[in-house]
Amino acid sequence: MTYPHPTHRDRLLSSLDRDGAAGVFFSGDEKIRNGDSAFRFRPSSDFYYLTGFREPEAALVLAPRGEERAVLFLRPKDREQEIWSGKRLGVDAAPEVLGIDAAYPFEELWERLPKLLLGHTAVVHDVGVDEGRDRAMNEVLRKTALHAKTGAVVPEEWIQPKRHVHELRLFKGEAELATMRRAAQISADAHRAAMAAAAPGVNERELDALLTSTFLRRGGTGCAYTNIVAGGAGACILHYVENDRELSAGDLCLIDAGCELDFYASDVTRTFPVDGAFREPQRLLYEVVLDAQVAAIEHARPGVTFKSVHDTAVRRLTEGLVEHGLLEGPVDRAIEEENYRAFYMHRTGHWLGLDVHDCGAYFLEGESRKLSPGMVMTVEPGLYVAEDADVDAKWRGIGIRIEDDVLITADGTEVLSAGVPKTVEEVEAACRGAELCST
Repeated sequence: MTYPHPTHRDRLLSSLDRDGAAGVFFSGDEKIRNGDSAFRFRPSSDFYYLTGFREPEAALVLAPRGEERAVLFLRPKDREQEIWSGKRLGVDAAPEVLGIDAAYPFEELWERLPKLLLGHTAVVHDVGVDEGRDRAMNEVLRKTALHAKTGAVVPEEWIQPKRHVHELRLFKGEAELATMRRAAQISADAHRAAMAAAAPGVNERELDALLTSTFLRRGGTGCAYTNIVAGGAGACILHYVENDRELSAGDLCLIDAGCELDFYASDVTRTFPVDGAFREPQRLLYEVVLDAQVAAIEHARPGVTFKSVHDTAVRRLTEGLVEHGLLEGPVDRAIEEENYRAFYMHRTGHWLGLDVHDCGAYFLEGESRKLSPGMVMTVEPGLYVAEDADVDAKWRGIGIRIEDDVLITADGTEVLSAGVPKTVEEVEAACRGAELCST
């Protein structure tokens, strides 16, 4: 596979040049979990998008109007440190391996940065992530401002990355899509495995472990986010992460879990009966959610707005709620007054990519953004009937969400996560022990 990071850098350099801006992007530092134990390191998404480099304590400077347009600052080789913490790429090897113009030790960043920024009128920098870096960047701008007295062009403002980097990240190239397809395929395997393994008496943590191990065994970097494995009324808690209760016969289990592969996320939710068969109220609400999801995916295509996908799902959900007596009609009034929010309180989707809630504007000039080829979004309607909801008791404690990863194509959509069972018949068959796909 040809990795896209040099292409990403070239596109960003062109974008920055049009605005006379330079950019500074940090990989991030290791974070302490507790005591002297650190979390597993993950580079910041913007930095990785532009470099493909996975080490901490690194910074990329893009200076389109400088002699060195792409400069990486990173940790130097250190034999003793490498014995304890693993091999480092090192300064000498970085230009050839990563395709950049120059590399220097990370400790020289703040000394060299003022000169690298000369000739640019602004700096793209993610303000607010690290207070110490913000102070250091402010000192760099103060130093560069001294050169203005000699007639030099110097940066006078900071720009958040969304105008440049995040607009590029919103549209996925073929190499990125290949990775996201594979991540979704691995997620499909994991969800099938969990459906087959679920049974009364099985603890949610067992399915949590099965999901994570499947992600890793299939080659993923791990979980794209904290797995949600929610049996019974726990599914009515949108971000339930305790994952520590025994599953009970007659309950549904909602699993929201996605594989991360090469730091690209998948994001898939399925809801299924613990003992393999939907009860009647569960099936009726499940089919309402499924109908809403199918309609929303069919509606999504180039030229329609992001908001209209949500509106399509809301209408189908509200129609179902009115039909089954959970809401009073007429449907239009229930939608206008947002009465459906008692049972459906979140949006129908979000962008997906290097972050599970990926970057990219949802509104442009005050209007909901129109979908375009290359965007990847989730479509995830749901219904959540709290245990104390003022409805017939048969509906209480039912939580259902169905979520897929959807690529906008030139003529419609491609459901990246299509390998996960979704119809009532498919889900019940998977719960009876359908075989895992062989990929």
